[in-house]
Amino acid sequence: MTDSFALYKLIILYMLKKVDFPLTTAQISEFILDKGYTSFFKLQETLSEMLESNLVKTEETHNRTLYHLTENGEETIHFFQDRISPSIQKDIDDFLAEKAYDLKEEVSVKSNYYMNTNHEYDVVCKITEEEQTLIELKLCVPTEKEAESIASNWTKYNQEIYTSLLSKLL
Repeated sequence: MTDSFALYKLIILYMLKKVDFPLTTAQISEFILDKGYTSFFKLQETLSEMLESNLVKTEETHNRTLYHLTENGEETIHFFQDRISPSIQKDIDDFLAEKAYDLKEEVSVKSNYYMNTNHEYDVVCKITEEEQTLIELKLCVPTEKEAESIASNWTKYNQEIYTSLLSKLL
């Protein structure tokens, strides 16, 4: 592993350490690619190596991958954080402070679907806050196209649906 790959890994670990929620590939990419630290392909290789090394673990949803820090990742960043320059740490801290609400909101809304034993599709739509489930809605639909549509629309309309449900039920 080159020193630059080690730095990329440390940047990602530092980002995950600084937040209390997982980050998506897109969120990590936004910071690293916008700052010009590396290319998309090197970033993907770095993330893959981090998974293999058990520095991070993933959670797959309908349309994205969420990265969580593992114990190994926590230990690694604890021992090697000083290898990230203060200016890079400041860039990360500024990015996370500026976008904290949007980043957290984006990963708190999840949707996924799968084929059930009746050869229909179960769609699970969820909103979490600090690892606490606020709502979990499971729908069964006959086609994958419908399941895909519900999962995608949940991302767009979750707040409206949640508010409507609460107002009707309270």
